[in-house]
Amino acid sequence: MTKSILLVGVGGQGTILASKILTTGLMEAGYDVKMSEIHGMSQRGGSVSSQVRYGEKVDSPVIEKGAADIVVAFEQMEALRSLDYLKENGTLVVNTQKIDSMSVIVGDEEYPDDVLEEIGRHVEEKALDATGIARELGNAKAANIVLLGTIIKSMGLDHIDWDKILEENIKPKFVELNKKAIRAGMEAVA
Repeated sequence: MTKSILLVGVGGQGTILASKILTTGLMEAGYDVKMSEIHGMSQRGGSVSSQVRYGEKVDSPVIEKGAADIVVAFEQMEALRSLDYLKENGTLVVNTQKIDSMSVIVGDEEYPDDVLEEIGRHVEEKALDATGIARELGNAKAANIVLLGTIIKSMGLDHIDWDKILEENIKPKFVELNKKAIRAGMEAVA
């Protein structure tokens, strides 16, 4: 049975790195894995999404609307924009961080105060301050790996040797931080 994971965020949050580490771990565990990524103005803080599908045999990397087993949003508005990809009874994990889009920065729009409430009217979400958790561990930029930990736990992938995957894919000076971050993410949704 094929499982579908959608990661959504804003340029610079490490969405693509998290999905590449996830894909590497899944492949090393013997799954057939397909991944696609979309960089929408990511250099300017625009939307970034990555679709990861895995199973015994995966034909396409594309996740249709209403087909994602889990959507992990690195930022609140990206969660709201991606709700229609979540399948019924799917899992939505939302980092409580807010990042102003270019239209908000230039004053054309305002960032709504009630994004999490609006999401809650449609689906049950697991909201966590992944950025705050990462900051407490020593570097707010590790929020992407905290969120990766939520995927691992939510999808039952904790049997994979993620420490080894991190050691092979992260600069040595950041490995220990990222090991703590991945465990913190798993604990946050346990």
